[in-house]
Amino acid sequence: MDQRRSEPDRNTGSSPVTLYGEFTVTGNRKVRCAVSLTEKDLVVQRLTSAPVGRNKVVLSLKDCVGCRAFREDDNADPAAYLSAYFYPLKRRWMSSGVARQRVEYCFRLAALQDPRANQDEAEKWARAVRERSGRQQYLRDGVLMSELSRPRRMMLLVNPQSGKGQALTLYNNHIQRMLNEASVQHTLVITERQNHARELVREADLSQWDALVIMSGDGLLYEVINGLLERADWEEAIRTPLGILPGGSGNALAASIHHYSGASPVSSEELLVSCGFLLCKGLVSRMDLVSIHLFSSPRLFSFLSLAWGFVADVDIESEKYRHVGAARFTVGTLVRLASLRVYKGKLAYLPAAKDYSNEEGMRNNMTLHCNNQASSLSLASALCRQSRDSSCQNTFHNSCHSNNSLKVRRTESTPSRSATKALPGPPDSLLLPLDQPLPSDWVVVQEEDFVLILAMYQSHLAEDLLAAPDATLDDGVIHLFYVRAGISRTALLRLFLAMEKGAHLATNCQHLVHTKVRALRLEPYSPKGIITVDGEVVEYGPVQAEVHRGLTRLITG
Repeated sequence: MDQRRSEPDRNTGSSPVTLYGEFTVTGNRKVRCAVSLTEKDLVVQRLTSAPVGRNKVVLSLKDCVGCRAFREDDNADPAAYLSAYFYPLKRRWMSSGVARQRVEYCFRLAALQDPRANQDEAEKWARAVRERSGRQQYLRDGVLMSELSRPRRMMLLVNPQSGKGQALTLYNNHIQRMLNEASVQHTLVITERQNHARELVREADLSQWDALVIMSGDGLLYEVINGLLERADWEEAIRTPLGILPGGSGNALAASIHHYSGASPVSSEELLVSCGFLLCKGLVSRMDLVSIHLFSSPRLFSFLSLAWGFVADVDIESEKYRHVGAARFTVGTLVRLASLRVYKGKLAYLPAAKDYSNEEGMRNNMTLHCNNQASSLSLASALCRQSRDSSCQNTFHNSCHSNNSLKVRRTESTPSRSATKALPGPPDSLLLPLDQPLPSDWVVVQEEDFVLILAMYQSHLAEDLLAAPDATLDDGVIHLFYVRAGISRTALLRLFLAMEKGAHLATNCQHLVHTKVRALRLEPYSPKGIITVDGEVVEYGPVQAEVHRGLTRLITG
């Protein structure tokens, strides 16, 4: 047998090689590898008698979270070591989907007898890999996202009771290692009670931190956002980049971030690894927040949803099934379907006009210091669809136009003015006090019976519910859905099953209406009910909301 080793393949496509070296593999000094670094890839080729290319692995630097050089404790060993950490998308076992999976390559550098010289060479490689990985910029919707400073300092808040109560275990098994690989300095803070995080960030010295990261369900992020906006320096505080790691049972924002990355759907620990990877990349995007006014409570801010009726009932009533994790919502849905409720109330909204350009959003973009240029937002008006659905026995009517199925009227009142100038946070320019008539440019749905009303500002309502498929982080609109009474249990179940893949709008059910709005007002007439904001129960009664485009920042990768 010919034992001669093949020559390393220097052909890496159009990207030139900037570093080249031959090292042994850690754990087996008999195995040598040729390692090439380009602007986009780390190429590892095992030097054997096999044909060129058969033993070559190309690792994209977009998938790299970090690289470090080190020496072993054995002073008699002059070698230095180089470890690079990647999380590429790989096909899942027994599945057609893909998910991020950890890959570590560790090499031994011992070309010289001088330990310092070997260490310097390893450090040179580690710096080069990190620098080129950091230059892999991401574009989304035509806007270049800014990058967190390095080294990064993060406060990581963990709710140990969220979901199945496994958040700390998941941190220990996955996140701690990932952050260390990415050289992210972080301080772990374990929350002890409700509103602990809210109180903490309201008083914290935020100059110590480059980001605040939440590992829990969506409720803990709700606390953090409202705590930041209750500060005297809220304008600066709300610019602090926020991160989310799924550790609860809902994990809607985490699922939305994963969805925005363009990856195929995942859940559970695969979703955690995906969000951990995006967190390590440290790229920051703008995110909308929605101000919520209740009748007798202080204004609050929401990042995800406002719900009344079926969705809110399922969310809260399924708390008793929290021990089963994300499956609690499936169980809760089936239970609530068995005794479907109908709610009486009035709904009104300010439509999001075509080619809407939010001046407030543009102001926010300037003050957020993201070093990004805001691109103009163009919202195409929705087209009415007139196809039949056997389950609903009628047609779906999008509320971009009024028709017999969607009765609307125009109210006459004074022009809209700010109702919140004395409150912390940005003023609301579209809302009047709840006890005043609506402005004349609002659409009012005639008083009727509803099964649910749901306002969404992100794509996902839960890990497996793609409620607003075309939502983005900072589109400056609220995606408003409502379902009228009269829908059968079978048809409602079919809608939620279709929502798992974001196909519910294609069911063409007459009872479902979807429209994009800038503000809304809901007046419940039913004496009892549940209203939730980001999954948290709020005061039951009249409520109104306005979107603030790009008010905060989110680490999205």
